[in-house]
Amino acid sequence: MRTVRPRSLRNLKPERGLHASQPPVDTMGKVERPSLESLIMDFAMSLTRRATCKRAQFSCVITSEDMTQIYGFGYNGTAKGFSHDDCKFDQPGNCQCVHAEQNALIKVRVNDPRKVVFVTGQPCVTCAKLIINSGASKVYYRSAYRSDEGLELFKRAGVEVERV
Repeated sequence: MRTVRPRSLRNLKPERGLHASQPPVDTMGKVERPSLESLIMDFAMSLTRRATCKRAQFSCVITSEDMTQIYGFGYNGTAKGFSHDDCKFDQPGNCQCVHAEQNALIKVRVNDPRKVVFVTGQPCVTCAKLIINSGASKVYYRSAYRSDEGLELFKRAGVEVERV
């Protein structure tokens, strides 16, 4: 009798880590491990594939301060139930899509005043205000935005920011 693996596992090769018998080791015999920040940003980057905005794809992940719990995540796109054609992708700043940070923040059900926000793109000024009001202690972002107003607000509010 033939065993069939789920479709998602059929193409994974052992050298990619799924069935590897040994963890990656450097020349001194120590295990090389990515940082939690790096892993969470990788997760955020993979979430951009869910974005429905036609112009740009962004995502956001919100975690506990120690980064062991994910409180919520979101990606940018049209409002729930609306057609993806409602995205006015040719009008930057006016595309009518909900931002990734907004989608992530509305899903957080924990009142943690030290939450950490990971965003694949530097937050705009409106999203920066929302993040500040949510009580975030730190923001990690990947790509730059056309305006630094959001970063300036974080600085004024005492929220740590780091580009990774």
